[in-house]
Amino acid sequence: MPRTSFVVPFASCETNTVDTRPLLVNQNGFDAASIGNPPASLRHIGVVGLGLIGGSFAKAYADAGLQVYGADIDERSLAAATAEGSIVSALDDKTVGECDLILIALYPQATVDWLREMAPRISKDALVIDCGGVKRSICPDCFALAERHGFTFLGGHPMAGTHRSGFRAARSDLYAGSPMVLVPPPIYDPSVIARAQEALSVVGFGSFSVTTPEMHDRLIAYTSQLAHIVSSAFVKSPTSQKHRGFSAGSYKDLTRVARLNEEMWSELFLCNREALLGELDCIVGHLLEYREALEMKDRETLKRLLKEGSDRKKRIDRAGE
Repeated sequence: MPRTSFVVPFASCETNTVDTRPLLVNQNGFDAASIGNPPASLRHIGVVGLGLIGGSFAKAYADAGLQVYGADIDERSLAAATAEGSIVSALDDKTVGECDLILIALYPQATVDWLREMAPRISKDALVIDCGGVKRSICPDCFALAERHGFTFLGGHPMAGTHRSGFRAARSDLYAGSPMVLVPPPIYDPSVIARAQEALSVVGFGSFSVTTPEMHDRLIAYTSQLAHIVSSAFVKSPTSQKHRGFSAGSYKDLTRVARLNEEMWSELFLCNREALLGELDCIVGHLLEYREALEMKDRETLKRLLKEGSDRKKRIDRAGE
């Protein structure tokens, strides 16, 4: 059964005050029987952006028997999605009003621009969820558009992906068992979370977290964005050209995300500049501690630093069990 967690600071449903509940509070999740079994209220799905993320949504909902409309600036992606039956036709001015659920998988500014253009045509009964990697540069404008035009908007971030990109890399089981982050407006009806969970559980998400745009971006700076920067910097060592035959799991794990879409990631990094700078300062400080211990041949300090990291990892893993 998928789990719903609330991540603090969390804006209360009734007020803008900060909730002081624990970091992760498990709530009863939506029944896992919903996977591949869409609710009666879900008939037409709109997917904007048919890359890895959007394309995987399109394939999953199509496999569940729903009609999916798709939009993408790449005509080849549209043609491929249509040819294999992942979408029935284009998502445009005429079809957008038919959609019960619209998923936007674009870069941050493009997400706001698309919604601003299409908002007057979206049904007031529709649920719109963005799938971008940052939230503070997306959610405020989109919340305002949704309120003005009468539909429901939630920020969203599917915590799944690969180093590959584009519709050819998309697959219908990408989200099976993965977490999904939801970001509601500061004041909202709690039933919207259940509604989103029901609609999204069709594609197989294993758990849901609910948070604010600020907390989302702060956590993602560490769990995702910093990891990509460290991986990119790591492979720039001249030694990387000579590693064959001398590398195993450690090298593969650390360099997997160095292969990335620089257009998208540079926009995400700049949108989340303050939080990411804080994480970079933190890791640079710790690296300097290790460097100083090595330079001074201080084995005891080096052992302490390594044990601190090992113990921290063990505590984190136990907390997630």
